[in-house]
Amino acid sequence: MIPLLGFAPDADLTTPGILTSCSNLIPYQNGMEGAPEPATPASTPVLVAACNGAAVVTKLDDTRRIIAGTRTKLYELSAGAWVDIGRVAAYTGGVDTRWSITQFGDATLCSNRSDVIQRSTGASFADVATAPKAEVLFTVGAFVMALNTNDGSEKPDGWHCCAAFDDTSWTPNLATQATSGRLVATAGRLTAGMRLGEYAIAYKARSIYLGQYVGAPTVWNWMQVPGGEAGCIGKEAICDIGGAHFFVGDDNLWIFDGTRPVPVADGYVRQYFFDNSSPSYRYRTICVFDRQKNLVWVFYPSLGATTPDSALVYHITAKKWGVANRSIEAALNYVANGVTIDGLSAISPTIDGLVSYSFDSQFWLAGGKSLSIFNTSHQLQAMTGTSVSSSMTTGDVGDDDAVTALNKIRMRYAMAPTSASVQTFIQMNSGVGFTSAAAGAVLDGKFDLRQSARWHRASFSFTGPVRVTHMDADLQSAGGR
Repeated sequence: MIPLLGFAPDADLTTPGILTSCSNLIPYQNGMEGAPEPATPASTPVLVAACNGAAVVTKLDDTRRIIAGTRTKLYELSAGAWVDIGRVAAYTGGVDTRWSITQFGDATLCSNRSDVIQRSTGASFADVATAPKAEVLFTVGAFVMALNTNDGSEKPDGWHCCAAFDDTSWTPNLATQATSGRLVATAGRLTAGMRLGEYAIAYKARSIYLGQYVGAPTVWNWMQVPGGEAGCIGKEAICDIGGAHFFVGDDNLWIFDGTRPVPVADGYVRQYFFDNSSPSYRYRTICVFDRQKNLVWVFYPSLGATTPDSALVYHITAKKWGVANRSIEAALNYVANGVTIDGLSAISPTIDGLVSYSFDSQFWLAGGKSLSIFNTSHQLQAMTGTSVSSSMTTGDVGDDDAVTALNKIRMRYAMAPTSASVQTFIQMNSGVGFTSAAAGAVLDGKFDLRQSARWHRASFSFTGPVRVTHMDADLQSAGGR
């Protein structure tokens, strides 16, 4: 039988095992599976306005805070309520304002480029008086790094770091090692940044800089990374996948491990992504890594959309792609409190009501991390629900010079769906277009069909959870010329 190679619309359509189309079907190590449905965690109300950035941060004592920002407020999820913990004066964000959130020791810091950096150790946030305004914040070593800054003058290519071990001190001083600089070797503003081991990585749209701590007086030494014009299109179009960064650029999707950026979409989904994502709003792409499943979710605005409404899903080790479109405002890795027998009634009064949570979900584990989103109704939801439906379409099977009879198709499941059906398509000459042919439901683990053509294609629909690993078609010669 032929193993499934995942969603690869850019590949040769006759490549065995590729999927030319799929819906709610994502890769796992050995095949493809139905994508989880969003499920609302217990005691999680709707945020009062659109979420413009969120994160789960961990303090030194391992306690966690769930922070979410709107255009004018910062909130913390506490005791089943979103508590306003922003400063007294409303924030002044605009249409494109997004919060960047990081943790430094016991201090949570947030920035939105419109207001000075905000700081909280548990109480309400307040201005850090000596800090700049910044588009991007992240922690690296003994420092907090700020990129694309305004310290009284606009420095879109500028960087600042706080004093060593002191996130409240940002005034440049050789003694404290608080300092700043600009990255001007290439054109453009700084669009994204993230820690990579002991290094600070700063991204522009078409270039990458690696910063290394060297001590006073320079403090940070920056070098441009070789690799053509690889860069990151937006501050959330990047995620840490453990020892490397996954990010979306102007011309490809990339992984960078500190040496050279490596493209990962060529021959699979690169052209599909750029053909189907909005050129005007692609910078609003959001990447998030589901570490439990080794999956990167790339949420992006489709053609005609202004906010993320579609998603490509990439399996880091299997190197396969899938599709699970969702309309979202923000994404994060939610950390569950776990569930006890006594607490089940808070989720559902009946056993039947628990079916929306798959039994292998991280939802049930104390401290379990699960990919989560804010949907367009401002509701935080964990991607832990049971898959409801999914579909996939194969590539083209046949030969330009021979007519073949397709008698049956058999699937190999690691988890069989509740039900499945198939719709096949045929064409006699390549490129003239497929027409609908036989259709049917599964019988004895296979789809029985009767059709003849030079080229065949099949589309499968599944209901319920499914894991499919292989596929085989019974084709026999029916003539030639």
